[in-house]
Amino acid sequence: MNGKTLQGTAQKRAEELPATTLYSFEPGWEAAKVVDKWFMLLTEVPGRPVVILKARPDDARTLCEAYADITPGYHMNKRHWITLAPGDSIDKMLVKDLVTESYRLVVGNLPKSRRPVDPAGFGTG
Repeated sequence: MNGKTLQGTAQKRAEELPATTLYSFEPGWEAAKVVDKWFMLLTEVPGRPVVILKARPDDARTLCEAYADITPGYHMNKRHWITLAPGDSIDKMLVKDLVTESYRLVVGNLPKSRRPVDPAGFGTG
């Protein structure tokens, strides 16, 4: 998967998720948030388009070991965030699934009254 497809796939999936807002907060950085919490960042590292997503620490470690194009989160907490880079080891379905999981993790930490969906069942069926 090339960088343009990687970021485009991630952004399109984020736009489909309830109560998601996309915005630029600094030149070269795009972000997606649900309510007021980030779940995805888009940038270039160095000159390569990447997607940075929230992940459970055990899942992050497993993904980094299993996929050559997934590394610990660039410029973020390395245990709780992962970076997806262009390459052949990841495909569109994996990118969509990881964006959805990042969203679910963030929604799950919101107060129940502010959750746009039930994170336990959202996106699993």
